[in-house]
Amino acid sequence: MQQPASTLATLWQIILRLIEKQGLDAEQFSRELGISAEVLRDPTARLPSRLTDRAFAKAEAVLADPAFALRAAECWHPSNLGIIGFAWLSSRTLHTGLKRMERFSRILGSRFSYRCAMEDRGLRFVYNHGRGDWDVGHAMTDFSLSILVDMCRTNIGHRLEPLEVTLRRPEPADTSPWRDYFGCKVRFGADEDSFLLDGETANAPLPTVNVPLANTFDAILTEQLATVFNDDIVSRCKAFLLRELTSGEPSAAALALALCMSQRSLQRRLAALGLTFQGILDETRHELARRYLDDSSKSVTEITFLLGFSEQSAFTRAFRRWSGMSPTGYRGNSAFAH
Repeated sequence: MQQPASTLATLWQIILRLIEKQGLDAEQFSRELGISAEVLRDPTARLPSRLTDRAFAKAEAVLADPAFALRAAECWHPSNLGIIGFAWLSSRTLHTGLKRMERFSRILGSRFSYRCAMEDRGLRFVYNHGRGDWDVGHAMTDFSLSILVDMCRTNIGHRLEPLEVTLRRPEPADTSPWRDYFGCKVRFGADEDSFLLDGETANAPLPTVNVPLANTFDAILTEQLATVFNDDIVSRCKAFLLRELTSGEPSAAALALALCMSQRSLQRRLAALGLTFQGILDETRHELARRYLDDSSKSVTEITFLLGFSEQSAFTRAFRRWSGMSPTGYRGNSAFAH
């Protein structure tokens, strides 16, 4: 059974700071929504997404500024995003950080999603708030994209300006708040909410990089996905594989046993999603291999055994099948090492 949509409670600290910046009483605002201060301090707590809808609808009803949510960029802190916030700060590049946001977005909010797409001009980051063209969704988009762009600016160490921003929001009478904040062309009435970064900026090494720490955070986040969303069979599979890979190649039978189901039931569940055990194993190994190869302190031999391969030649063949190049070729090619 699908779980009700929910949002990480600590994200609400950003919403309430934003409310305060608009001159409203944040404590009263949260009380009227039935949200206690204690739950907002609990890093594991989650709140129903319908409360987020009500919060933005309530704010829009009393505020005259249609661009109010852009000021969320002034209100965030990495801790508000939980482990994801710190994984972001330790990312090797903006591309890596944005891919992390894509991969683990469900921890922040299970209704919205992110998507990274490489284009001729660079990296496009797409946000989908999951509510069509609903009016409050436009404010949620401003809220999310303004924070994400500011996160990029924080990580890169200077004011970054996207090449372009597209918004599904109809063009407002005054477009200057959006143009001033993003510092680029903003196209309203678009098919998707997104921003575009040039490839050089997206793949430039960041001053805050800490690859071993980022890899540790990724393992924790994968466990969180599997624990919080027990209906997410893929995350539960990946969490098991991450735990078991260093002991050798995990089997489908061992995975099924860990998930308390028969191997046939596991196969059926995965097949319904167009997936196989071997496909998930390969994807998990490929993701890990890229992360380990980004860490110059790890040798290819060490990575071979961390991924559960018995010999380096087997790892090299597998990595060439996944990416079209050898592990050493990938490590030496900065255009791919993101």
